[in-house]
Amino acid sequence: MAEVQVKDDSGKGGKVRSKKQNTRVDMTPMVDLGFLLITFFMFTTTFSKPNVMDLGLPAKPKDEKQKPPDTEIKLSNSISIIIGKDNKIFYHQQDQQGLNDQTLMETTFDREGIRKVIEQAKAGAADKDKFTVIIKPTDDAVYKNFVDILDEMAITKNERYGVTDIKPWELVIYKKKVGEQ
Repeated sequence: MAEVQVKDDSGKGGKVRSKKQNTRVDMTPMVDLGFLLITFFMFTTTFSKPNVMDLGLPAKPKDEKQKPPDTEIKLSNSISIIIGKDNKIFYHQQDQQGLNDQTLMETTFDREGIRKVIEQAKAGAADKDKFTVIIKPTDDAVYKNFVDILDEMAITKNERYGVTDIKPWELVIYKKKVGEQ
């Protein structure tokens, strides 16, 4: 460190003594640089993008008179999936007269569960091109389970599926199956 020699004029014969001066570093440019770097990295960083599932919905008719006709789905070309509470999932291929607590089957959300059920139902369909999965979440269903079923539609390559409310006669059998009254 450099020393500054200061002459003492106090009348003691001109002795010279050295005096150390405190150095002061100006931190303003360093702070400016820090903020510039933070700003740069914030603008150039790619934040995690939300995963979005493409859900193809039919176009809304421009005219109320142009509503599409109701299409009847045959039981042999469809399977109904009921998403229940407590991560339970049920399925059937019955009408109102044929559905009871023995024909409403329970399965799981894994590969050997609902995926296998959907693939077997599609393999046994009369017209595989018109095979439709009808998803019916109950009021107690969890949103995660609904998304899992939509994922299964993509995995099993089922492009024809619909989401609808559970019918009252199905709700009675469902409640009987899960033990609610």
